[in-house]
Amino acid sequence: MSHLLEVRDLSVEYALGPGRVARAVDGAGFTLEEGQTLAVVGESGSGKSTLAHAIMGVLPAYGRFTGGHILFRGRDLRAMAAAELRALRGNEIAMVLQNPMESFDPVYPVGIQLAEALRAHRSVNAKTARAQALSLMGQVGIPDPPARFGQYPHQFSGGMCQRALIAMALICQPKLLIADEPTSALDVTVQAQIMELLRASKQTYDLAMVLITHDLRLAAAAADVVLVMYAGQVVEAAPVDEVLRRPQHPYTVALLNSADGTATRPDGRLLSITGSPPELTAVPAGCRFHPRCPHVMDICLSQVPPLEDDGAGHRVACHLAPAGRATLLAVPLQQGPIRRSAEP
Repeated sequence: MSHLLEVRDLSVEYALGPGRVARAVDGAGFTLEEGQTLAVVGESGSGKSTLAHAIMGVLPAYGRFTGGHILFRGRDLRAMAAAELRALRGNEIAMVLQNPMESFDPVYPVGIQLAEALRAHRSVNAKTARAQALSLMGQVGIPDPPARFGQYPHQFSGGMCQRALIAMALICQPKLLIADEPTSALDVTVQAQIMELLRASKQTYDLAMVLITHDLRLAAAAADVVLVMYAGQVVEAAPVDEVLRRPQHPYTVALLNSADGTATRPDGRLLSITGSPPELTAVPAGCRFHPRCPHVMDICLSQVPPLEDDGAGHRVACHLAPAGRATLLAVPLQQGPIRRSAEP
């Protein structure tokens, strides 16, 4: 039986000018099952959004695949004709972007755009499409759907616009939803509402979801599996509870400590990750994290660590032996702020 989504050794490059190439995704791979949520985490520039756009087949003109496969229900999306991919996109695979205002056409009412998204993939008339759009607007928490149906995107708040975008993504009842930083442009209160809406929608529509985020709190609360990316590469992948309780890569530990808000240095200062991610046009040799790693060894400077499975589904790319990984948490991590939610 095939996985719902399987990404195999995927690589994507951006041509930035003569002699300048950024390898934004380098050999990434994972599997996603029906109804599962995968959180892809990492700092800006880690390749998270490029991975999402590659799955959707919406890379910019200067982006190109250089290897790998993307299998959805056993079918290779990279081998599909453009028309076949358009029929799949929005119908079986949908996406919620981080800036909802840019996702709507400003010259058409929001409700009309929702109805047209349905009619693009279903043989329904305008009356039926309008009725379904109104119903879904209500389900995602947009007040007074009949009045809002005829309003334009600029008449919606950021949170309301994000709700409308989620409605558009759900209107064809896809099997896979990709949410690319869906709360990054929203205030904290609205963030919680949107994440609760995504969790409820996932349960209602029996969705699988890929959640792109830099916020480990969101990953901890929403995901079943976490994929940690750094400088275009997957450095750790495991069930979410394993990543929270037994992180094995120094970068993952650094992310957890930085997200904690209570872990401190001996001098009382909050922990942070020293340095900055590398430019993807000039990544360091060996382990790409080694210039920032407190556990760097000679081997890290020259040899790329393979992504290895410990036999229990926990994959990590690090030269530290398992015994060394077990001692990575030099500063105890307070799990309170990022503990896994008990809610579905």
